[in-house]
Amino acid sequence: MTRASKARPPRAGDPYGLGPVGSFLAPLLSIVGLIIVAVVTLSLLGGNVPFGIGSSGNNGNGNGNGDGGPARTAAPSNEVIVPPEATIQGSIIYAKAGNIWLQTEADARQVTSNGHDSMPSWSADGEWIYFIRTAREAGKWPVKGIPETYQLDVPSLMRVHPDGTGEESLANGKFKKGSYTYAYWMRQPVVSPDGKTVALMSDAPNPDQSTVVLQFFDTATAKLRSAKMETLGVLGHQDPEWRPDGQFLLYVRNGRDGSRGAPVIMRYNVARKTARALTSAGYLNPSYSRDGKYIAATKTTTFGTNVVILDGTTGQELLRLTDDDASFAPTWSPAGDGVAYLHLDGQTVDLRLAKLEGTAPSWSVKETIDLTEVSDLGPESRPDWFIPADQLPALPTPTPAPSVAAPSASTAP
Repeated sequence: MTRASKARPPRAGDPYGLGPVGSFLAPLLSIVGLIIVAVVTLSLLGGNVPFGIGSSGNNGNGNGNGDGGPARTAAPSNEVIVPPEATIQGSIIYAKAGNIWLQTEADARQVTSNGHDSMPSWSADGEWIYFIRTAREAGKWPVKGIPETYQLDVPSLMRVHPDGTGEESLANGKFKKGSYTYAYWMRQPVVSPDGKTVALMSDAPNPDQSTVVLQFFDTATAKLRSAKMETLGVLGHQDPEWRPDGQFLLYVRNGRDGSRGAPVIMRYNVARKTARALTSAGYLNPSYSRDGKYIAATKTTTFGTNVVILDGTTGQELLRLTDDDASFAPTWSPAGDGVAYLHLDGQTVDLRLAKLEGTAPSWSVKETIDLTEVSDLGPESRPDWFIPADQLPALPTPTPAPSVAAPSASTAP
């Protein structure tokens, strides 16, 4: 969102005071000091990431190929390069250059072509892809009583079938107050397993009075309602994720520790409408395993970001999948045998897969393979993975708890 003048509307909905009013970068900047934010922010500003992070991507030389040679050239905006070894089960969706892409087996194809689409996620049945689309529109807002003109990036909640048909708009973020027009954010939509509710992040209904927090969109009534969860000042929430049974939803409560970000994964009880902290500070981008027992997440440190697996009940860290300080935004394979994630290498973001072996929770990483090469994927859009139910292995049968015999009459107190 850009302004036609130098004035700036004094609105409480300007999250965190870290950028131009109405900028869609603001929710991402909530994790101040995290490497992931540098990745996302600079990518959105410049179309790619102008520097590498960590030690594995560029050996500190800024060349991005790890051997001191010239930087790699990213694929064109209308192409995703899939290496031969990248065969996967099911379909992974992600964003590139403002469009939604779908990767199946060893091929990737473009689903949308609007140029302003991001943040895709699957419906539980694989029939729909939900995403956010922005459109440039003129707006007007008063500053100290004087109307000022703005160029707004107005978001819409969208969905489309995987083959690109049936595209429809479900909600629009345009906001009107008297004779003035503005917009509120809508970000990171994820639909519930029953398809009735979309969890997303928004400062609706009045961006002049609220910050970006967890909200629920009712697909039947087309109404948004806030979950009314606690925030730390104006730092808001991000990264919603439903548990496959729909009973719980994870989200990230943003925070700060001095100048550093301190994100905490929260677990929201849908029936009770309450939430508790699942992790200590330093975790974001949660992704549930199919059985709901484990969570893949991004762990942040002063050195960068890595992908880890957590216990879904206690939040305890069980396994670190990467140690390159340049990996983030994981998504579980529904088959449970791997975790895909975004990886920054020099100036480009690509998709990788950590293949697991062994049995939960005592896995080890069998191998890591590239699912895309120099494809410059959108770092603000977490990938999402779908495999049809008839292609999934059966879930292990829970071991019944041992029965306890009742005391006999002679020993009962």
